[in-house]
Amino acid sequence: MLLQDLAFAARTLRKSPVFTLTAVLTIALGVGASTAIFSVTNAVLLRPLPYKNPDQLVIIPTDMRNRGVKDFPFSNEVFMDVRDATKDEFQGMAGVFAFPITLTGDDGTPEQAKAGIVTTNYFSLVGARFTYGRDFSEQDGLPQPPPPPPAPGANTPPPPRLPIMAIISWEYFQRRFGGNPAILGQSPLNRGKPFSPQIIGVLAPRFQLYFPASSDILAAPEIYIANRIKYDNAQRLSVSMRVIARLKPGVPLAAAQAAVDEAAAEQRKIAPILDTAGFAMRVVPMQRQLVSEVRPTILALMSAVVFLLLIACANVANLLLVRASLRERELALRAAIGASWWALARQMLVEAFLLAAMGALGGLALAWLGIHELILIAPANLPRLDTIRIDGAVLAYTAVSSLLAGALFGLAAAWRASRPDVMTVLRGGSRTEGLAHGGVSRKIVVVVEVALAYVLLIGSGLMIRSFIELQHIDPGFNPHGLLTFQLQSDRFPQTQQERAVAARQLEDRLRAIPGVQSVTASSPFPLTGGYSPIRWGLEDAIADASKFKACDPLIVLPGYFETMRTPLIEGRTFTEEDNQPGRTYAVIDSILAGRAFPGHSAIGKRILIRIVTPQPVWVEIIGVVAHQRGVSLSEPGREQVFFADAYLGSGATDRWAIRTGTDPAAYANEVRASLKAFDPHLLITEMQPMDALVDKTQAGTRFSLLLIGVFAVIAALLAGVGLYGVLSTVVRQRTSEIGVRMALGAGRGNIFKLVVGHGLRLTGIGIAAGLIAAFALTRGMATMLVGVKATDPATFVTMAAVFFLLAALACWLPAWRAASLSPTVALRDA
Repeated sequence: MLLQDLAFAARTLRKSPVFTLTAVLTIALGVGASTAIFSVTNAVLLRPLPYKNPDQLVIIPTDMRNRGVKDFPFSNEVFMDVRDATKDEFQGMAGVFAFPITLTGDDGTPEQAKAGIVTTNYFSLVGARFTYGRDFSEQDGLPQPPPPPPAPGANTPPPPRLPIMAIISWEYFQRRFGGNPAILGQSPLNRGKPFSPQIIGVLAPRFQLYFPASSDILAAPEIYIANRIKYDNAQRLSVSMRVIARLKPGVPLAAAQAAVDEAAAEQRKIAPILDTAGFAMRVVPMQRQLVSEVRPTILALMSAVVFLLLIACANVANLLLVRASLRERELALRAAIGASWWALARQMLVEAFLLAAMGALGGLALAWLGIHELILIAPANLPRLDTIRIDGAVLAYTAVSSLLAGALFGLAAAWRASRPDVMTVLRGGSRTEGLAHGGVSRKIVVVVEVALAYVLLIGSGLMIRSFIELQHIDPGFNPHGLLTFQLQSDRFPQTQQERAVAARQLEDRLRAIPGVQSVTASSPFPLTGGYSPIRWGLEDAIADASKFKACDPLIVLPGYFETMRTPLIEGRTFTEEDNQPGRTYAVIDSILAGRAFPGHSAIGKRILIRIVTPQPVWVEIIGVVAHQRGVSLSEPGREQVFFADAYLGSGATDRWAIRTGTDPAAYANEVRASLKAFDPHLLITEMQPMDALVDKTQAGTRFSLLLIGVFAVIAALLAGVGLYGVLSTVVRQRTSEIGVRMALGAGRGNIFKLVVGHGLRLTGIGIAAGLIAAFALTRGMATMLVGVKATDPATFVTMAAVFFLLAALACWLPAWRAASLSPTVALRDA
């Protein structure tokens, strides 16, 4: 029976190629878009992390609640204290920090590598697999022996240092050593240098660290070094480590949180500075923490494509309803000769599912193409980007969504087909008789389409407003004409004076390049991240340390603000005389100035800063500049304080920038040649125009805008097509009425207004329903928006006007046809 129905459905659809192609393409658009976005959702939000029992793994970030600092690293000492205090709740606790390093090959060529410093239990805790060699042992993490106490008149040599033990990634093993296992037990990296680790193991392919992008942890280090931790209470506030842990079986998250709360309270007792800072710790499931920054965006996109799929279903449902109405005489004949209501309904359902199956195949092809494009335009903070693919879960989603789609758009037609008015249809002679039935259903479907499409248009409008706002945000400097790059070397001058001289020589050499207007360097650099907050305070903070607040420090060369073209608000900037050891001058940004000295000049005033010494010291403010965006254009970030390079001992600046009068990218080769001539051991990385950095910070908003915008346009067009189809059917259905009206004196304008008014009424009802839904649903987009509220009235009104314009265009052709009818022809054809 089913095979017969399928064969009949295939023959029927083959006889209507335009209808079949239209329906299949519509379904393919909805299924393809939703499948592509689901592949992202599956890879980022749903697929378990590739670790052993990943649901037991948690990340433990620390917060300084009194200073507004979140997700702060651990010091070695705090890590060991908390680890020992929570053994009843956790199977183990491990730490990591990762950073780029410069290595020198056997031929003297510098090479950048990504390194991670891990506690020796890190790989065993997550269940990492090894291709060659072994994991770290506890012996590999023993601290270096302390130097012997000085004895009068004795010249005791220091004890030999323990070797640096390393494990490398499979990818680095293949690229650097050609997959040769003979390197195990050797020290082939940085041979002959103090840092020359001994390789003891090779990880299995594709091992990664999973932390949010804001943690500044490299996802795929190439070299992992065993952390030889020593307990030194004096270094309790020297932080660098990100911490993970594994819950013991049966231990709930709340119990683990209670345990770390007790450990945090103990730390506040040990270190009063942690108490005044409001030190606290959180226990967050690893997967939840990993996606915390992108989860709202992914869910918003998934909601958008579900709406698009529903609109596609509604469109096809309308097509099937019209088709069922046109086939009502056929269905009535079949009912008259004995076909049951179920046989008639089943036939329409089989046709619907056959359309859905063909649409699903087309959707999979579109999704395959779409995933490739998604990966190209996805923002850098999207985790597990390389795992996005069409797998079993995605195929299951496609199958289920297509099945549900077929049911959604097939049921209405099946219901209509199962209840033919046999006597009326067989007795009626009009060619539009069938169209008189099912009109209410078609109108309801169009209203639903309009409502869903309007919600998507509002989401698109909000993202457009956000993107426009991003373009108008002042980053605190002029990015145009800047070429930026990072310099690294494994050969650093030993003394502060030598480092200062080297920096000046490098600056002079770059400035000598024809067309270069100025040169500067800083650490960190705007819009690159890597900021680590320090304390600042006023006089009252001496007596009450809770008065200290957090700010971001930047180390800069004299001329930095002039090269960056950061506006000077008052005072002056650094000179070469300020860039000397012992000078305690600072330049602050406008945010810090406003909070420290509201309504007063900050010039000549002092603030307490802790950055070099264990205790805060006074620094004098010589200038106030505009605030620079440090991580993102969408987030202002903390207040900032700037120091001259010599304040930290010279040589602290590693990110350079040159200002040119023309396209900065054109200077890249000359800059590289000049730097290599200065020192062939310099490693030049991340060379790019500053405009490219600014562009990267907009990637997340652009990604969401592009996708939601495309979905909204498709949805609006589908809704317009649905409206056009209903009005065309209405015109055919009411041909007799139109003829009578025209015979009684109604003009073409009256008929035109009648049809357009009918379409705009349906649009108005749909927009009213969509308005209610949008007020509730767009609130979930709040974290994605910049400078605009989720319920922005201007966006709601604008998108309503846009949709009414689209609806008017969809109404125009059916209305023009109706107005062009001849009364005689209309009455004869009715």
